[in-house]
Amino acid sequence: MEFSEALKQVAFDERGLAPAVAQDWQTGEVLMLAWVNREALEKTLETGNVHYWSRSRNALWRKGETSGHTQKLREFYIDCDGDTLLFKVEQTGPACHTGNKTCFFNKI
Repeated sequence: MEFSEALKQVAFDERGLAPAVAQDWQTGEVLMLAWVNREALEKTLETGNVHYWSRSRNALWRKGETSGHTQKLREFYIDCDGDTLLFKVEQTGPACHTGNKTCFFNKI
């Protein structure tokens, strides 16, 4: 599927956002959940480097722009409802801002 067609299939919410799950493309481990808007998704698809929308800063950011812990997009999926994205990524360094490999390290 062409990227322009993929963009048309995403059902952004009333704020113009959609959740994106980042998963290690080799191991399948879930790394993090973040949000994208149309601009972040377009930048990701154009560059191959994952971009997100920061709700707290109200700004676009490229994963790793300050930490160096980047995500290279390997595969991109849209769920059956079009309202959630899955990025299979090649992660450089830890994905979590705490220094953990994944944001999902708190087992209950």
